[in-house]
Amino acid sequence: MKTVQELNEIARKVRIDALKGIHAAGAGHPGGSLSVTDILVSLYFNVMNVDPAEPKMEGRDRLVLSKGHAAPALYSTLAHRGYFDPAEMLTLRKLGSRLQGHPSMELLPGIEMSTGSLGQGFSVAVGMAIADKIDGKDLRTFVVTGDGELQEGLIWEAALSAAKHKLGNLIAVVDWNNLQIDGCVDVVKKVAPIDDKFAAFGWETFVVDGHDMQALLDAYDKALAVEDKPVCIVAKTVKGKGVSFMENQAGWHGKAPNDEQLAAAIEELGGDK
Repeated sequence: MKTVQELNEIARKVRIDALKGIHAAGAGHPGGSLSVTDILVSLYFNVMNVDPAEPKMEGRDRLVLSKGHAAPALYSTLAHRGYFDPAEMLTLRKLGSRLQGHPSMELLPGIEMSTGSLGQGFSVAVGMAIADKIDGKDLRTFVVTGDGELQEGLIWEAALSAAKHKLGNLIAVVDWNNLQIDGCVDVVKKVAPIDDKFAAFGWETFVVDGHDMQALLDAYDKALAVEDKPVCIVAKTVKGKGVSFMENQAGWHGKAPNDEQLAAAIEELGGDK
């Protein structure tokens, strides 16, 4: 288990390596990768039962990144967790690389589901949790989704199924940064209040600051104590978190930083240490 200070330091490094990968690729999604980093780091380092030395370990917890375009953050988290060398981040999106623009379960150990088409990862996670419950397996499935992704109808079909089957082994985390590729989520197609919507669908819900490591850990503790229904943690985040010129800017949804911008971002994040 890591301390909050240690988790914050890991998240700092994860953000830097994710940006380096996007810069090297000349393409990618920095805004949503930076907003979801603290969520992923807290889960992989302090909550989930996983073993980088044995990625297919029986009984492991699983995470599905339904907002698959934030793959750089997931890859960088896996790298710092020990699944592979962080230097491989520089191959992001390159021909033949294991680190494609969206996660592929066929290429990289630690990826539980290939995602990219929004909403499908959430639905698959529900299916995983149903199968585990039928098989009597004592493990947990986590799914991370974006707020813009909640505009997809199959999210809500799956949410109904999760409640029907009383999936206490399923925890969803919504990266609520209120921006998507076309602008503000509330303007494009409003999804708030997210917690009330999931509650109406039969889920237990918690709202938390998605950049406060201790608050995230406390929310996971509460979620893991719920046994008779699925849980949704609504994590309020900042798109582009940690880099001032990217924060709350929809234009950084899917644009790579140039050399000067990367250098400025790394400096703001505390530099290479």
